Amino acid sequence: MRSTLKKTCRQIVESQNHCLAALKGNHPHLYESVIDPFVVEQESVELSKGYGRIERRCTQVWKPKAGQLKWPGLRMVVRVQTRRRQRGAGDEQVSDRERYFICSCVESAAQVGRRIRQYWGVENRVHYVRDVTQGENRSRIRTSPLVQTYALARNVALNRYREHGFSNMAQAQRRCS
Repeated sequence: MRSTLKKTCRQIVESQNHCLAALKGNHPHLYESVIDPFVVEQESVELSKGYGRIERRCTQVWKPKAGQLKWPGLRMVVRVQTRRRQRGAGDEQVSDRERYFICSCVESAAQVGRRIRQYWGVENRVHYVRDVTQGENRSRIRTSPLVQTYALARNVALNRYREHGFSNMAQAQRRCS
């Protein structure tokens, strides 16, 4: 798993593209080497409200010196600290989360924060809808050409729903069925 992430980052950088990858426990040596010397060089704070919650995201960036961290194309390390307040039935839950990312491009904290949020937008707009609304994970189809054909059909359906002005894909699917 560890060598796969490094190999993927190397291929992305060598193809003249930029890489922004989340660090988790799947690469413990890099994760530890990023946390300890992290020095905040720039910071951006964003507040968002919706769905009964208030979320504060603090994006911080650090540009390690050349050779400080041995990773292909690594030019910047990003830390995102999130505090989410969720209002429930009479009580309030608060959760804190800290995530790290490695990046091959140099951008401001606000720009990187937007990139990370855009990724989750894709995750929510496509993958979540395909998994939950369209039931892709429950599908029993395992034969090679059919898997790709059904995935393509699901994507076409999502695009058609959006073309016709639907923002709620579950509602669109019920209506069109």
